[in-house]
Amino acid sequence: MKCNPAHSVGALPGGQEEHLDHSQNRNFAVFLTAAMSTETQVDPFAAQRRNMVDWQLRGRGIRDERVLNAMTRVPRHEFVAEELRAQAYDDHPLPIGEEQTVSQPYIVAAMLESLALEPSATVLEIGAGSGYQTAVLAELAQWVFSLERLPGLAESAADRLARLGYRNVTVIVGDGSLGLPEHAPYDAIVVSAAAPKIPRALFDQLREGGRMIIPVGPAYAQELLLVRKQEGRVVSTSLDPCRFVPLVGEQGYPSGW
Repeated sequence: MKCNPAHSVGALPGGQEEHLDHSQNRNFAVFLTAAMSTETQVDPFAAQRRNMVDWQLRGRGIRDERVLNAMTRVPRHEFVAEELRAQAYDDHPLPIGEEQTVSQPYIVAAMLESLALEPSATVLEIGAGSGYQTAVLAELAQWVFSLERLPGLAESAADRLARLGYRNVTVIVGDGSLGLPEHAPYDAIVVSAAAPKIPRALFDQLREGGRMIIPVGPAYAQELLLVRKQEGRVVSTSLDPCRFVPLVGEQGYPSGW
């Protein structure tokens, strides 16, 4: 793009010379420094979160910009214990109590990318855990129903999500293997625990054309499956080997590993 010489920096209309006030540049530099300092004060983990997205997610092939942007926004450190915050953006799962974990960032991103969520989607999440993945889903979908078997985790996740301003989420205590038929059908279902097989109740609650992501298999031999509902039939694709806690319930495992 060409600049009009009469209006470029250093000249004024009519050929008059402009005397630049370099203090403005100094003021601008001070403003930038202050803005960066303020960001650090408000969110001391912002740089770690950006690095997580750039290296762990983009670097491993996650391409859905909506997922990447959502995970850039959600403060993962708010969803783990105080003593684990320094590890919140590391490349591994973290314990959240009651023998449960929050999945490593890449697994969360890969699962949600596979769902290809639209902003208008209604999503059922099985396993609220600490609420981290729930928050990412809330950034991507119109409404999220999250089922959690353990009342203590459900209560703390709901409180945390409310405190962070998420208003399009409902956390419910219940048997995740049976789903939540009163709000079906769902555009997508994400299951954060391994089932012995695809629970029929969950598949039935998918809308036609909907997608479900679910780990299936025993403790040390699980596969992450993408399940589509096509003409009422199960069409599944194996994505990756994985390792999740068990889905305990009527159509899951009778107990933990």
